[in-house]
Amino acid sequence: MEKVYSRTKGIERDMVSGFCPGCMHGTIFKLIGEVLEEMELLERTITVQGVGCCGLAMEYVTYDCTTSPHGRACAVATGVKRAAPDRLVYTYQGDGDLASIGLAETMSAANRGENISVIFVNNGIYGMTGGQMAPTTLPGMKATTAPEGRKVEEHGYPMHMCEILDQLKAPAYLERTSCNRPANVRRTRAAIRKAFACQMEGRGFSMVEIVTSCPTNWGLSPLEALDFLEEKMLAEFPLGVIRDRT
Repeated sequence: MEKVYSRTKGIERDMVSGFCPGCMHGTIFKLIGEVLEEMELLERTITVQGVGCCGLAMEYVTYDCTTSPHGRACAVATGVKRAAPDRLVYTYQGDGDLASIGLAETMSAANRGENISVIFVNNGIYGMTGGQMAPTTLPGMKATTAPEGRKVEEHGYPMHMCEILDQLKAPAYLERTSCNRPANVRRTRAAIRKAFACQMEGRGFSMVEIVTSCPTNWGLSPLEALDFLEEKMLAEFPLGVIRDRT
């Protein structure tokens, strides 16, 4: 029988995912691996991982990987790319890492137009660290640090990072996608490929924001989490291309 599908060479062959059931990190890493393999960049790629669930990537990817202090992935990636400009360098960060403790590093790298790619996983909550409220937590959404739900008069509104970075002159490509449906998985794959191509063509900073689920910290089953993502998360964070100068 002819084999028509196999695991990407970008993921360790003998590893089983340790991500929670219903979490989309595994899907995203598969897509990244497929794109890198397709673009023949596996041997030239360096990924800088944020802290939290994102940092588990070091157990799965087959290409060069390093971690950064919490929130400093864009700063570390800047140094790596400047030292090795021929490599593809991307960060993989959650909403707490990128938009909270790492907001200054993210904004500064984008404002400078650093020639790196950012994969931003937005599940609206801190994952591995205990389910605390994140900058992207929805109004009324409960978290361990907001047990009565996010109150905008006290905690402010959710931050829309693609739109915030769109106020800067330098970024070349900003898109928000998801992996909740097969069609969106395909769109996310295409967005990742475009971000990587943007970097290899020397066009500057790019970011793909991927709206995902966190069944564990949302207190929902994987299927219930998909419904919540569709009905609530995507209403707050609409999908689409925010900027494309490629």
